[in-house]
Amino acid sequence: MLRHPAVPYVLPFAVFLLFLALQPYNPLPGPVEQVVRVAILTAVIWYFSRSVLDLRLASPLTTVAFGIAVFILWILPDILFTGYRGHWLFTNSIFGAVSSSIPSEDLRSPLVLLFRTLRAALLVPIIEELFWRGWLMRWLDNPDFEKVPFGRYAHQAFWISAALFASEHGPYWDVGLLAGAAYNFWAIRTKRLGDCVLAHGVTNLCLSVYTIATGKWEYWM
Repeated sequence: MLRHPAVPYVLPFAVFLLFLALQPYNPLPGPVEQVVRVAILTAVIWYFSRSVLDLRLASPLTTVAFGIAVFILWILPDILFTGYRGHWLFTNSIFGAVSSSIPSEDLRSPLVLLFRTLRAALLVPIIEELFWRGWLMRWLDNPDFEKVPFGRYAHQAFWISAALFASEHGPYWDVGLLAGAAYNFWAIRTKRLGDCVLAHGVTNLCLSVYTIATGKWEYWM
């Protein structure tokens, strides 16, 4: 099973989701938990995924600008419209409530803030781009996904993967849908996993800095 060609793309994401599912039962102190999570995710990526992790870039400067644009897109509705995220379309029994997954006492720990930012900016982009653009968008086009070149456009695959990406982000599903479509577009435009990882990483880094600077911890779900 571990030799299946999808494993390098899917397994890190599965481990990532497992951590999220087990988080309410985590017995470790916040700083320790953050370090352990980063260490395990890094090890999984290195051991299982490094053979498919092509981080070459087609357009680095434009990709950085694109990542910043997605960050602005992500926070803009909440800046423009007071109470926007509290509307029942976003905060409900299906998508959950707008809140941080990090206990308030841990938010005073520099180690927690550092490793949460490192995870968001370095590991999550790799994990999610391997899964969403590297595997799922190709698999939806053809279950024999290795025959599908990275970044090939297929209408159904484009929008299904974007919608599923949105669902992963709970009450932020609206901007999640736009971001998922944006990263899909960037995969099609650049034909490079590396550019998608960089764009996603820039978005998450900007969002982490913004979260820490403003105290809007709800962006760290």
